[in-house]
Amino acid sequence: MSSALDEDTRRAIDGGRETAGAMLRAAQKDLQKVFIVFLVGFLGTFYALRLYVWGFLESVTRRNMNEALSGQVQIIAQTPFDVVLLQAKIGLVTGLILATPIFIYYSRDALRERGAWPETPVPRWKLALIAAGMVTLFTAGVAYGYFFFFPITFQFLAQATVNIGFEPTYSIVKWAQFMFLLTVSFGLASQLPLVMTLLSYAEIVPYETFRDKWRYAVVAVFAAGAMFTPPDPFTQILWAVPVLALYGFSLYLSKIVVTARRGSEQLDFRNAVTKRWNVVAGSAALGGAAVYLFYTYGGDDAVNRGLALVDSGYVVLPLGSTFGLPPRTELVVWSVLGGLVLFLFGLGYAVYKDIEESVGPLERGVGDPSKIAVEDLDVAGVRAAPPEVFADLSEDEAMGLAGDALDAGDNEKAQAILDRFDEAEETREADEAAGETEQSDGIEDRATRAGGTFLDELTDGESDEDDIGGYYKDITFILETITSKTFWLAVVFMGTMATTFTALYAGGLKIVYENFLSRLPDAVTPDEVLNVVALHPMEALVFEVKFSVLVAVIVTLPFVAFFAWPALRERNIVRRRRATVFIWVGSLTFGLLGGFVLGYFYVAPGVISWLVNDAVQANMLVSYRITDFFWLIFFTTGGIGILADIPILMLLLNGGGITYQTMRNRWREVTVGLLAFAAVFTPADIITMFIVTIPLMAAYGVGLGVLFVVTLGGRRNLAPARGTA
Repeated sequence: MSSALDEDTRRAIDGGRETAGAMLRAAQKDLQKVFIVFLVGFLGTFYALRLYVWGFLESVTRRNMNEALSGQVQIIAQTPFDVVLLQAKIGLVTGLILATPIFIYYSRDALRERGAWPETPVPRWKLALIAAGMVTLFTAGVAYGYFFFFPITFQFLAQATVNIGFEPTYSIVKWAQFMFLLTVSFGLASQLPLVMTLLSYAEIVPYETFRDKWRYAVVAVFAAGAMFTPPDPFTQILWAVPVLALYGFSLYLSKIVVTARRGSEQLDFRNAVTKRWNVVAGSAALGGAAVYLFYTYGGDDAVNRGLALVDSGYVVLPLGSTFGLPPRTELVVWSVLGGLVLFLFGLGYAVYKDIEESVGPLERGVGDPSKIAVEDLDVAGVRAAPPEVFADLSEDEAMGLAGDALDAGDNEKAQAILDRFDEAEETREADEAAGETEQSDGIEDRATRAGGTFLDELTDGESDEDDIGGYYKDITFILETITSKTFWLAVVFMGTMATTFTALYAGGLKIVYENFLSRLPDAVTPDEVLNVVALHPMEALVFEVKFSVLVAVIVTLPFVAFFAWPALRERNIVRRRRATVFIWVGSLTFGLLGGFVLGYFYVAPGVISWLVNDAVQANMLVSYRITDFFWLIFFTTGGIGILADIPILMLLLNGGGITYQTMRNRWREVTVGLLAFAAVFTPADIITMFIVTIPLMAAYGVGLGVLFVVTLGGRRNLAPARGTA
């Protein structure tokens, strides 16, 4: 039996296995040291979490909350082992992170033999400098998260949960995972200055690429923010704006480093400072004056009042309380420090501008081959110049340059210019010929032929409306029709989702919850019997987003049908006119609302009362997660409406041209589709999937029974004859 892996993949796997084995053998005598580092990291993290970290994280969570809100927030352990296992997992990860560099260092001989270790040794002071920079930046990113982002975010999330009538009772596992995930994201994002600077300095990714592709960076940052943060614009902006500011700072730092590298030989430090002494001195004076005026005119009091307005615990310390000096003396000290900081900035600016001016002539034409002056090149330069230099030349220009070289007595250079120009002309003619061939034999034509060949093989060269080739053409034609209306579908979808989310977030969910509780029996409704809690900080918002998306999908589907109807009619899938869509929408809406009312007033209260009855009789407290509770309500209200809509939809489809025999014969495909739907939209367990699928299939069976009666056993379908209606 042939292997499922190709030769290259097997070779790569074998090479990785051999490298790992060699690393273990090389580090075998030092594995004890590696294990000690791992053990220290594991135990240190375990006991640090136990003694200090949990209390610190909880204080960060409650920092921006008022007393009433803080009293409602609880952090609980769902099982007796939650805390211990969580500490062990975090300690395990920390130990592995600390031990990995040590292991790699001791296995460097094996890596060197396989060419995976740098041939040119890097000085240790440079490695230490890079490591210190990484640690410093990571610490700064984490500090931003813990002292600014987390307090604001948790206050917002807890208040949002309380506003809709639920209890922010966070599971310690989910709460800790949420905080640590965002901590890592901030720490990694803070590495941007170091990463961009090193890549630019080494010319792995040129500075110009970072500069020109900034729009892609903005999109990437907001996309990452959407993954790492709660699904609300405010929190995403809190995450993305500092990262974008960091990108801008990194870009400027990369420019300084690259410019300094390119023009370091031209740097004259004394001349640079002398030329711009006024900027350096003015910066120092400005820094000192700014600090002096800040304290003299009550800037510290104004800042403290602003911090108090946002309930912040931070304050600007008054003069005399920082260094223990008299206020006037301390004012002088702070003014000198402010002047020194801006003096350093001014000094850096003066040096940078001098380097930029000196390196400017050297950079002329860098990144733009067309700006290279051929007349200034020697023979070797002409032969080594990029092809773009000669591709932009006309024949007269090339002959003129060659003539100038001949006049100067450099026959070899003249011949080199003509040779390079001829090569450029040949390349241009070949590209033009290839372009014409590609235009006549484009990718669409090749794809069409390939698709046709594939379908011919499946259909034995015959294609009719019942084989896969016919279905393929129908689906392609319908999708092309819908795609042309993508903008309007997006407007409807996004508008509905935004409206629904706003309504739920503004208190609609609380209104529904309180109204629903009023319909439950008195024995179930007291708070000490039935509670709805949020175990994850983002749980309430995530549910609102998911429900909004579901509503948007339901609202958008009629528009999809409306736009696709002409294509469906042209392919003879439906036979009525497009106005039929309005009848469909009205009928399905009536069925959905009717089933929803039945479920909301009778089915859902009865089901929930039955589910909690045993717990109530045993005097137990029942706490539902927000997600579970509201999906239960949805499935017992909107689900009833969907069940009612299935027979109605089958009648409408029969009237649209799909026969009773087709629906009866395709019940297997329908079953598979419903199972797939249930697998995606229900909790991840098989029992729930079947609990959802069985009623849907029962409704499908009811629909077949109704169609059997209405169509007289399939002998008289509701669809009009072809060419009518």
